[in-house]
Amino acid sequence: QVQLGESGGGFVQAGGSLRLSCAASGRTFSSYTMGWFRQAPGKEREFVATITWSDRAYYADSVKGRFTISRDNAKNTVYLQMNSLKPEDTAVYYCAGTPYGWGRSEIHYFDWGQGTQVTVSS
Repeated sequence: QVQLGESGGGFVQAGGSLRLSCAASGRTFSSYTMGWFRQAPGKEREFVATITWSDRAYYADSVKGRFTISRDNAKNTVYLQMNSLKPEDTAVYYCAGTPYGWGRSEIHYFDWGQGTQVTVSS
């Protein structure tokens, strides 16, 4: 099990960029698949991106080409670089981890952070 804490959220104008960070505790981080999910007001939480222990990355179609997920195992941290932000990217962004495989559904992930708010103005 790992404990996760997100940072880097904030307020940005459309077309701008933000980088989210998720710091993890525990010595097993390097073997984890790490994902980012988001939840907009009144909507269900949705998959954004994930990166496996072997650095394979997968993205939701809505963010492909604009967002980049990466990890630094030496720092126990996963990042989400968000470029060309749109108002529809406004949401609470959650970091999640799993030691078992990977997936686009939140049911695959066991450990979750508290979330960080991202607000994109038009």
